[in-house]
Amino acid sequence: MTSSESWLVVGLGNPGPKYADTRHNVGAMVVELLAGRVGASFKANRRRRADVAEARLGDPPGVRTVLARPHSYMNESGGPVASLCAFYKTAPERLVVIHDELDLPLGGVRIKQGGGDNGHNGLRSVRASIGTGDYVRVRFGIGRPPGRMDPAAYVLKPISAADRRDVDVEVERVADAVEAVVVDGLTYAQNTYNS
Repeated sequence: MTSSESWLVVGLGNPGPKYADTRHNVGAMVVELLAGRVGASFKANRRRRADVAEARLGDPPGVRTVLARPHSYMNESGGPVASLCAFYKTAPERLVVIHDELDLPLGGVRIKQGGGDNGHNGLRSVRASIGTGDYVRVRFGIGRPPGRMDPAAYVLKPISAADRRDVDVEVERVADAVEAVVVDGLTYAQNTYNS
């Protein structure tokens, strides 16, 4: 699948089991769910430094979509994203990056094209590596840490059993929003899912 007509959907996070069940990895959770919905399997692509699944989203025949989880840490996401964009010949407007967002409450979703990085190191790395910020971002609200907890500790802390059900519901909803971007277009997805 190497067509400029395909989409590249990247879920940001940190690699390895230590971080798999943290708020910082909600982007990776969304692409895993999307792959599972269509029966696509991830394969490690060492050259691109990412796990990649080629899929078709939406009703048959579906929209050609590459789902990816970078092997890099969040603040170095740009290298794998740029490599994937080059390999799949993906224009910025057909790149979707899913990431955690502290400034939205849990369950909040914000889809936009372009804009600033809002202090998010993963987005900053992507912008620096692909040379533009004009790609689609899907912000997955995780809420602010309680009390005086350090935000860095909060995003890397395992999701509690009490929050697990809510997070699982929101992973489903954000996956629906991403599929809407790819299948129905940015405006429809924004009107339907932005909160």
